[in-house]
Amino acid sequence: MSARTKARKRALDILFQADVRDVALAEMLATEAKRAANEPSREASWLYAREIVDGVVDNREAIDEQITTFAKDWTLERMPAVDRAVLRLGVWEILYNDAVPTAVAIDEAVDLAKEFSTDEAGSFVHGVLARIARSS
Repeated sequence: MSARTKARKRALDILFQADVRDVALAEMLATEAKRAANEPSREASWLYAREIVDGVVDNREAIDEQITTFAKDWTLERMPAVDRAVLRLGVWEILYNDAVPTAVAIDEAVDLAKEFSTDEAGSFVHGVLARIARSS
């Protein structure tokens, strides 16, 4: 598993936990930063995970607007928390990280959805992210 794939899983965990626990992302990020400081072997994945979460924090309103616009018949509140987190991560990579090809961002997000959410989540995430990618 690549360092970026591991980083995406860490970022997903942070985004998901903050959402479910109703804790500010900045607070959850600080907690994870303390833990990461004690795990130098995981530094490579931590740096990109932090970049993702910081990017979601900085662009949350625009990211959520994109998700709301392109998630046909779904509101953010109605989505499972893990799907919301995966979509936020994927939208950030598609719209704000030019170093990651759009197809890779979508594939990675779909893989996360398949691993951590319901059987239908992969196709849902793919559909939303593909519509966002086509519109950008």
